[in-house]
Amino acid sequence: MSTESLRIVWIYPDLLSTYGDRGNLLILARRAMQRGVPVEVAEVRSDHPLPHSADIYLIGGGEDGPQALGAQRLLADGGLHRAVARGSVVFGVCAGYQLLGTSFFAKGAKCAGLELLDLQSDRGPSRAVGELAGDIDPRLGVPQLSGFENHGGRTHLGPGVSPLARVTAGVGNDGTYEGAWRGKLLGTYAHGPALARNPALADLLLRWALGVNNLPPLNDTWAERLRSERKTAVAAGRP
Repeated sequence: MSTESLRIVWIYPDLLSTYGDRGNLLILARRAMQRGVPVEVAEVRSDHPLPHSADIYLIGGGEDGPQALGAQRLLADGGLHRAVARGSVVFGVCAGYQLLGTSFFAKGAKCAGLELLDLQSDRGPSRAVGELAGDIDPRLGVPQLSGFENHGGRTHLGPGVSPLARVTAGVGNDGTYEGAWRGKLLGTYAHGPALARNPALADLLLRWALGVNNLPPLNDTWAERLRSERKTAVAAGRP
């Protein structure tokens, strides 16, 4: 499709990388290359400056301490804010999703977020663990969300952001809504990894990054089998 490379950055894999979230990087790169789009991948550790000229930035899940440290370093670095200002795509999962907001809690303390999305996170009455599903905002044109969640947070959206999905199974943000998006920024509590279980969501991020409305279709037989199996399990009340 293009002779220009798609540049993907995985932010702080030494701090934020749980439940196979690196798979999101692999899925994006693979789906782009299958369509003839060259890909450049950078895994930027927390002791290195973050490039601000990439097309897609990925932030994974993590424990409280690494999440707080990651937020501090991203705020001091400023590279992600510059990237967003120039129109880059950002995809955050779990802890990575929370730190895109204005604040979150880690080890009982309130921490400053990146303020890239109008949301704030605190602690819920219980831990949310298990299958997560929801009907995605129809404006995004993506089928039902499928994923796995494991988090103690609850996320509250402000008027400047839209929920990614309305929950049909699991907890997500608050038992009613899951995730959030605005412009080319999108966050979710879904692991799995999320983009392996939701290939249409991966393609949405690619379309945003490439500036196109459509992409050539790919054979997603195995992904659809997995989605169907998990949907059946959720309906039957199995983990």
